[in-house]
Amino acid sequence: MHKYFISKIHLLFTDKINIMNFHEYRKCIDACLDCAATCNYCASSCLQEQDVKMMTRCIQLDMECASVCYSAAQLMSLGSSRAEELCRLCADICNECAEECEKHAKMGMEHCRECAAACRRCAEECMQMA
Repeated sequence: MHKYFISKIHLLFTDKINIMNFHEYRKCIDACLDCAATCNYCASSCLQEQDVKMMTRCIQLDMECASVCYSAAQLMSLGSSRAEELCRLCADICNECAEECEKHAKMGMEHCRECAAACRRCAEECMQMA
C-alpha cells in the first residue's frame, strides 16, 4: 500500500504538471538576478544625477524591471508552472527599460549603459524560456 501511494504521488507530479528542472532555468535565473541588481544600481545612480526629474521614467522602469526580474527568478527556482508566463512579461519590461536606459547612455550615463545591456541579456534569456 505504501509503495502504491508513493507511486501515485510521483505520477501526479511528473505526469500532470510540466515543471522545468531548476538546472534548465539556471542561465535565465542568473540573468534575471543580474538584471535586477543592475536595475537597482541604475535607479540609485539616477537619483544622484543633476536633473533627477529628467530621470523619473528611467527610475520607474528600473524599479519595475528589478521587481519583475526578482519575481521571475523566484518562480523559476520554485519550478512554477507560471514561470514561463512571467518570463514573457519580464522580457517585455526588460526591453522597455533597456530602451529608456539607452537614451540616457547616449548622454554619457554609464550606469544606464550597463543597465541597458543587462536588460537586453535578461530579455533574451527570458524569451528563450517563454
